[in-house]
Amino acid sequence: MATNRSGVAWPYGAPQTKGFKVVLLGESAVGKSSLVQRFIKCHFQENASATIGAAFLTRTVSLGDTTVMFEIWDTAGQERYHSLAPMYYRGAQAAIVVYDITNPHTFVRARNWVKQLQRQASPSIVIALAGNKSDLAAKRMVEFEEVQAYADENGLLFMETSAKTAMNVNDIFLAIAIRLPTNEGGAAARGARRLTDGERPRRSCCK
Repeated sequence: MATNRSGVAWPYGAPQTKGFKVVLLGESAVGKSSLVQRFIKCHFQENASATIGAAFLTRTVSLGDTTVMFEIWDTAGQERYHSLAPMYYRGAQAAIVVYDITNPHTFVRARNWVKQLQRQASPSIVIALAGNKSDLAAKRMVEFEEVQAYADENGLLFMETSAKTAMNVNDIFLAIAIRLPTNEGGAAARGARRLTDGERPRRSCCK
């Protein structure tokens, strides 16, 4: 039986690293790439260039005694690229559907992405909804309570985020890692069990 760094017995075997594919979906200019850059590089760039096709990035995080590697596909939001989306979310263990809280049309489109994932993606996929640009709350056009009710009805993770201020950016990825199902490789689920024992995820850089 392995032990963790505190010398406590660890009943699940030696610590391991497990990779999980995560795809970001949403309309153009909602801030998908900015969220990824904030999570990966702790950096925010005003007026970032639009993604063409998709970008691939990775980052590892620690959950208890488990290391989770996020293999992130940041997809383009322009309409002409939408037909390519199934190629990126096929085989994904998780998806983050992003909308802009100042633009109600992007929330309508986000609901369409959720429906598509529910129909065509893996039945066990973890879907998170990110209401981005929370730093622009004074210009809010999509109410938090409305989205929370929708998320609860559809079994989605939901957080409002800000790539600019880093609000909830790490948290939404960590929440996904905790919810990742055991049948996709039990590493993340074992980390989630450690959290229930009072151990918080170790974060770096962006708070």
